[in-house]
Parts: sequence; structure tokens; C-alpha cells
Amino acid sequence: MPYFNIVAENDESTVVAEYEPAFIKSDGYQSEEKLEAEFIKLLCGQGYAYVGIDSEVAFISNLRKQLEKLNGYDFSDSEWERFFQTSIANRNEGIAEKAKKLQEDYIQTLVRDDGSPKNIALIDKEYIHRNYLQVMNQYVEENGSHNTRYDVTILVNGLPLVHIELKRRGVAIQEAFNQINRYQRDSFWAGAALFEYVQIFVISNGTDTKYYSNTTRERAGRENTGKRNTKKTSNSFAFTSYWADANNKVIHDLVDFTRTFFLKHTLLNILTRYMVFTSEGALLVMRPYQIAATERIINRIEISSNYKKTGRIEAGGYIWHTTGSGKTLTSFKTAQLASRLPYIDKVLFVVDRKDLDYQTMKEYDRYEKGSADGNSSTAVLERQLDNRDEKGNFHDYRIIITTIQKLGSFVSKYPRHSVYLKHIVIIFDECHRSQFGELHRKITRAFRNYHIFGFTGTPIFSANAVRGNNSVPLTTEQTFGDQLHSYTIVNAINDQTVLPFRIDYINTMKEKEEIADENIRSIDYEKVLLDSERIRKVVEYTLQHYDQKTKRSMSCRINGVQKMGFNSIFACDSIPAAMKYYDEFKRQINEQNRGLRIATIYSYSPNDEDPDEGTTEGLDDTSRDFLDKAIDDYNHFFHTEFDTSSAKFQNYYKDVSMRMKNRELDILIVVNMFLTGFDATTLNTLWVDKNLKMHGLIQAFSRTNRILNSIKTFGNIVCFRNLQNETDEALALFGDKNAGGIAILRSFDDYYNGFRDENGLYHQGYVDVTGALTSQYPLPIIAFRGEQDEKSFIRLFGHLLRLMNILTAFDQFEDSWQLSPQDEQNYRGAYVGLIRKYRNRMDGDREDISDDIVFEVELVKQIEVNIDYILSLVQKYHDSNCEDKEILASIKSAIDSSIELRSKKELIENFIGRMNVDADIHENWRNYVTEEERKQLDQLIAEENLNPEKTVRFINNAFRDGELQISGTAINDIMPRMSRFGGSNREERKAGIIEKLKAFFERFSGLGIFGHSEE
Repeated sequence: MPYFNIVAENDESTVVAEYEPAFIKSDGYQSEEKLEAEFIKLLCGQGYAYVGIDSEVAFISNLRKQLEKLNGYDFSDSEWERFFQTSIANRNEGIAEKAKKLQEDYIQTLVRDDGSPKNIALIDKEYIHRNYLQVMNQYVEENGSHNTRYDVTILVNGLPLVHIELKRRGVAIQEAFNQINRYQRDSFWAGAALFEYVQIFVISNGTDTKYYSNTTRERAGRENTGKRNTKKTSNSFAFTSYWADANNKVIHDLVDFTRTFFLKHTLLNILTRYMVFTSEGALLVMRPYQIAATERIINRIEISSNYKKTGRIEAGGYIWHTTGSGKTLTSFKTAQLASRLPYIDKVLFVVDRKDLDYQTMKEYDRYEKGSADGNSSTAVLERQLDNRDEKGNFHDYRIIITTIQKLGSFVSKYPRHSVYLKHIVIIFDECHRSQFGELHRKITRAFRNYHIFGFTGTPIFSANAVRGNNSVPLTTEQTFGDQLHSYTIVNAINDQTVLPFRIDYINTMKEKEEIADENIRSIDYEKVLLDSERIRKVVEYTLQHYDQKTKRSMSCRINGVQKMGFNSIFACDSIPAAMKYYDEFKRQINEQNRGLRIATIYSYSPNDEDPDEGTTEGLDDTSRDFLDKAIDDYNHFFHTEFDTSSAKFQNYYKDVSMRMKNRELDILIVVNMFLTGFDATTLNTLWVDKNLKMHGLIQAFSRTNRILNSIKTFGNIVCFRNLQNETDEALALFGDKNAGGIAILRSFDDYYNGFRDENGLYHQGYVDVTGALTSQYPLPIIAFRGEQDEKSFIRLFGHLLRLMNILTAFDQFEDSWQLSPQDEQNYRGAYVGLIRKYRNRMDGDREDISDDIVFEVELVKQIEVNIDYILSLVQKYHDSNCEDKEILASIKSAIDSSIELRSKKELIENFIGRMNVDADIHENWRNYVTEEERKQLDQLIAEENLNPEKTVRFINNAFRDGELQISGTAINDIMPRMSRFGGSNREERKAGIIEKLKAFFERFSGLGIFGHSEE
């Protein structure tokens, strides 16, 4: 039997402290049907009621019964019809609105037949075991784009809140994920759209199981106008999560997952307490380590309060969750739940810099608008602690975010304030930075009835403690109390919560062996590090390898805008070094006409007791004048008006932060700022000319390893100093002695030639995969032997794309390609052809077979050929007097290898056909595309009787934004008068027009010709 030990000794605990797998495994073949039957049997054994539902009528009837049972109220038929149509199946509500309803507005108002109001709860969040759990399977939806049959659905009070998609053992789990994406696209919206209420998806192949929220992080309209306008979910498999016990041991098998995650109190706690619907319309579900940490803090508050231990170290503790693992979400949920305890007066969330104060407020506002209050001064903080608003009226400030400096100033200025006697929870963010100073001691001496907790990604242990006065606590445990929960960098990388690092050590200088005196050696070393020739070479290397390291050839959408590649931070050891590097980067970028956008930011950083940390007030004149000049460059480029004055510098910081996150800056040169507490998923490279060690090293490296997409598979660290020993020591301290093998990417040789892992399993390398590809699918013509052979090719070439994505970051790979460019292009062309074939294919009622394969679309797109490359081939063909047929074959191969250019194939071929030997290629191309665009759009407008002026504006906006917006009012404005055709033909006609607009947009987008004249 499995051994259960609950995290907190009460019936509200969610994450099992330790779980031993149940050894009830089948050695034989297990079909998907058998896996499903076993899963349902386990659920029923845990108290779920099985219900057979075979139609939408039965579905709605069951929902009515469950809501009547929950609310102790019997609807009349007319009341139910009214309530169902307005509060449950409102046709104006999509996924986001339904998620918000369940998370925030779960008490709906029924207007009874007599006109009186009645509150109807969709879910009981206070007494969770009053909710009724049912399980159904094989529900058929016949009203979507195609008939679909869903595997298993968990109903809570009759609403489908959890959906499980299963694949048989041995099939990739991502295929279940792909199938849910198809259901999102094709049928969840159908009928009464009840499946849009799903909050959590679970995917499993029996052996491996993951879960994720029905998030709306990627906003987009439906692709067919026959469906309601709504938002679709994220299509990134990277955002799925493993369930685990509180020791971070992943629970993979479906049997074990069911016995933990699907325990009734666990699932209901997750649905009612541990999901967050953000102000941006995204639904987040917390990970097990976040839930465990939150519950352990709440438990510590309850126990220490009951035993009258507040104001002591035993009333608190600290959470060690590695950088990048979602600490802010954990702290938010902790603060939120603590503030709701009836005996807690206030929760103070304390950060140690103004910039983190700003960032935390933005994050908390994102999780819940107005959930926490910030303060611009000590006076404002005093007013909030005294429960007064700006007009002097009572206002209950439950959660307050402030800096440790403001709180320290408050303690000094108001030594007898009444808040010191109130029951307070104080949470310190990144507690390793604020625990050694006098400020911390002043705060803990002033408050009497408090619990103090610290969050940190890099705790202070005795091994990395800064030695000081004997009265000063040296470690995190001595300052905050017990370690309540840990989640290390090794846990995070194993769980794919963050990315591993790839580290290059670039030697930039040689020591003079004859220097023996250490003082002279130190002086000489620092002088050499700042030598202009060395800095020139470092910048030269950085610019030479910038495109390679930041994947400059890769295109992805960031905040709705198409961007090329990632961006980077360059970390210097001092302000004089930052000044030298900025000038040298600026000089070389201008000389090379690179067009890279650079900026620098630094500040006066005294000790942690200075209330003005992060300002420019303490800078010497030279440093401040230089920074003003650099900010002038920034202002000129971005049309801003910042300088080094106090307020404007803070705004400069915020603007730089925003532009880094939006990938509008390419290289940011820093000294200390932005190396801790700054999160940007677009950042993938850190250039380091700075001595780092222990927690500072891990913090700095971790700026690069946030998950974004399948292209970003690791964080790039390029060290211009030998930090190998320091890296090994830091990883050993904050992971374990073997952490380097997990946290750092393997060597070039391993990925190139293959390797055996610690379990003896062999992983094919680039040489193995290219060898298999060329032997199994020889060129020039690939002859596939049926569907299974095509799938094998897709998997093999997808494996090659993943290996190439890693290898291209290694300098050695440049001269080690196994395939010629032409052969690689031909294979890519076959791959792109299969993508189109499987994505467009549907044989009657048969499922789309793309559910059974995983296409690496992002990876194939990063090596897309573009129109400039095609025009260069056309130029060669032109230079051969239009006679070299091999060049024509190369052009065809290049077009076929590109997802984007295939839609433009006819356009390009027609251009080549009309070209003569005297033509100016680029000018003729521009004239040709402009002419064709005008002609084809005019023809489309005439054929479909569209509004000419609005259609032109609509298309120009699409070219500008890089996306055809087929939802909203703009698309309706260009349509012909719909009164001319009614009934079912109305939507069919509109869908046909949109298909033609999409084809037009795909044909002409990305060709460098912007828009169509509105005249």
C-alpha cells in the first residue's frame, strides 16, 4: 500500500508530503480503453459517482439536478431556462469569461418567477466537500466542426471542470495535448459550450501524466466564423506541469497521479484555492511545490498563533524556491490566504529595492487588480498602517507592499505606533539580500505580535555567509527560522520549470608568470581587465557571435508583435568598465552598421541600510555625466525624455525593463542592476565580464533560463573570466554535488556524436540521426511507403531539428554540418509538405491523424528561407541570362522548404516567368508585387461586394500587425450587407470570404511591400 504522510495535520492539506508508488503495474499490452476503464474504477473507489451522459439534453438535465442539490433549491422550468441561458450558457461569454465566473463570480443571481432575487452558487468554496463530484466518459459532441468523442470528464456540481485525455502506454504524451488543442478548436465551443468551463486539463499515456490550466494566455479569435468569438488556449506544451509530493518527487504514473491529485480534497482545494485568474485574462494553476509552501506557511501561522508564539523566530520560517520557479505567485497566494484569516490584521510584503517594489506591485495587480497597496513614501505607509485613505477616511489595507527602507524609516519615525501591537504577517521577498542590516533588526524589535517569513531562491548558509559582527545573524535560518519547504534548481530543471544553462568560457588574457607579489598581481590584473585592447576584443567576439547566441534567425511573436531572436545582458565589474564597454559597443555597432539597440543602466549602490538604494544621487560627476549621455542616446532612439534626476531615473529604469521584456533592446550593459529580481522570457544570453560567486552567480545566471518556446531550450552564459570553479561551487551549494550534470547543458561532443546517460540509456547524436535520415530516406526524391513511414520521417527529422537547435549555439558546429545546405533544404521541404498534408486532412468522421504526431513547427520556422534569399537566387538566375535550370530547381526547393513561402509559390514563379535579362530584380519585384497586390485585392473586393475603403484599411492593418484579425468589429464592417442572404448561408458566406482574405494575406505578407493604397 502507498504510504501517505500529510503536509499539515488537517483535512485541508493538498500536497502529500511523501508518496511511495503503488506497485500494481501491468507488464502486458494495455489498450487505451483498458487504461480508461482502470482510471474510472480508481476514481469511483475514491468517492466519485459515475454518470452516463449520451446527449446535451442529458448533460443539462444532470447539471440542473446537481445545482439544485448544492443550493437546496428546486428551479421551476422557466426559472431554470432563464438561469441557464443568462448565467451558464450565455452566448456572449467565452473561455475567459467562464473562467472568471468560476474563480471570482461563482455566486450568480437568479430572478425567480415572482421577480425576487435568489443567490445560486455554482461551486462552494468555503465548505469544499459540499460539492458533488461525478465522472463521465466517451461523451460525443456532434455540433462542432467535426464529430468528437472525449475521453474522461470530471463534473463538479454538473459542470465539466476537469477534462482528461488519455493515450495508450508507449504513445507520446504530447499527442494527448495536441488532441485537446484540436477539441479547443473544433468542438468545446459547440452546443451550449459547457466544455468551455473546463479549468484543468490532464493528459496521460499511463506511464507519464501532466496537468495544466485552461489558460487564455494567448489571445486569438476563432479561425472559423461559424464559431463564436472567443479566446483560445495556450498551445505551448512547455507550460504543462508534473504533479509531485512535497519532497518534489514527481508522480508520473496515472495510477499514482489518481491516488494523489484526484483525491477529492486535493482536487477541490486546487479548483477553489490554488488557481488564479489574472487581470490579463489568464488562468493559472499552481504547481505542487507552490501549494506545499503556501500551506506550510499558513499552517505555521495557525499553530504559532494557537500556542501564543507570535513575535518569536518559531512563529516564522523561510521558503527556498529557486530563482525563476514562480516565487511571486506563491507569495501572492500566501499573502492572500493569510490576509483572510480572521485574526490577522495585516500582511506586509517587504522588498529591498524600489524597482522590486514596482515589479511586485505590477505582478500582484496582474494576479488580482487592487489586491495589494503600494506606497510612494514613509508618510503614505504610515497612513496605510493606520487604515486611513488619502482623505482621512477609514480604509482596511489588508496587504501592503513596501520596501525594507520605507519600513525601517517608519519604525524610526513612529516608535509608538499602534500597529506594533496588531497581529501582523511580514513576508520578506528575496530575504538573502535584506537579512544582515540594522534595518531588519529594527523592524523585528519594533513589532510585537508578528510572524516573519522569508522567500529566497538562494539562501544564505554558513558556506556563503558574509562574516560580520557577532551580533548579526549570518544565515537565513538564524534570521527567519526553519526551512519550511525547498525546491532547488535541480528540481526545477528536472521538472522543466526553468531551463538549464550552457556556459562558454572565453579566454581573453594570459597572466605573466613572473609576477609573484599578490598586491602587484591584483593591481596588474585589474588594469589589464580594463585595457582598451581587451575590451575591444571582448566586444568584437560578442558582436561576432551575437546572432548565433541569441537565435537571430528565429522569428516569434512577443506581445502580438513579430520579433527576431532573443536579447541579452552584458554584466560588467564596475561603472568605469560599463562606460568603456558602452562606448566600444557603440563604436563597433556603428562601424559594422549592425542596427543593434544598446543601453546601459547603473546606480549608486551603498550598503543595505541606505534608504535611497538604486538612485543616482551618490554617483560621482564623471559617472553621472556619462550616464546622462547614454540616456540621451536612448531618448533619441526611443523618443523618450529621461535623465538621471531622481524621478526620471526611476522612470528610465521602468522603461528599460519594459523594453527588455518586449525585446526592443538587444544588449543591456549593467553592473549590478537587472542581475537579480528581473524576469524577461525574451532574455536568453548573459555576457559576463564580472566576478560572480555563490548566490550572486546563480541569481545572475538565472536571468536567462525562463521558459518561452521550443526554440529557447537553455540559457546562454558567455564568461570572459574563468568562473568554472565558482559555478561548480554555487551549483553544489544550491542544488547538490551532482547538480552540474543537470543544470548545465552537455558538451558539444555529446549532442554531436551521442551519449549514454547515468542510467545507461543511449541518446542519439546529430551524426546518428543524419545517418539514419540519409539511409532510410535517400535523396533526391523521397518515396514514402505509406502513412507509418511518413510518421517515422516526421519523428526523425523533428529529432534532427531539436539537435540542430542546440548545436547551433556551439561555435564548433559551424564547420561540422553532415548535410549539405541543398540536402537539408530538400528534407525540410518534405517535412513542410507533410505538415500541410496532415493539418489539412480529415477523412469523414476519422480523427485528424496529426494527433498522433508532433510537428516541430517553431523549430522548422527558425531556419526559414526568406524572400531576400529567394531574390538572391533569382539574381543568379538573371545573371546566367535566365538559362541555368539548376538555379530554378534550387529556387523551387527553397520555396518548398518554407512554411511561409509555399503560399507565395505561384506569385514567385509568375515573376520569374515574366523576367527578362535586362531587368533590375529588386525594383521589378517591388513593382510586380505592388501591382499584383492591388489587382488581386480589387478583384476580391469586387467579387465579394466588400466595402472598398474599409477592406483596404483592414488589410493594411493586418500587414502592419503581422496578423489577420478575423474577430471583432473590423471584420464585420467590411462585409457586404448580410440582409441580402439569410439563414444558414449567412455564416457560410462569411466563412468563405474570410478564407479568401486569409489566402490573400498569406500570399502577400512578409514580402517587404507594406499595404495597399487607400486612394
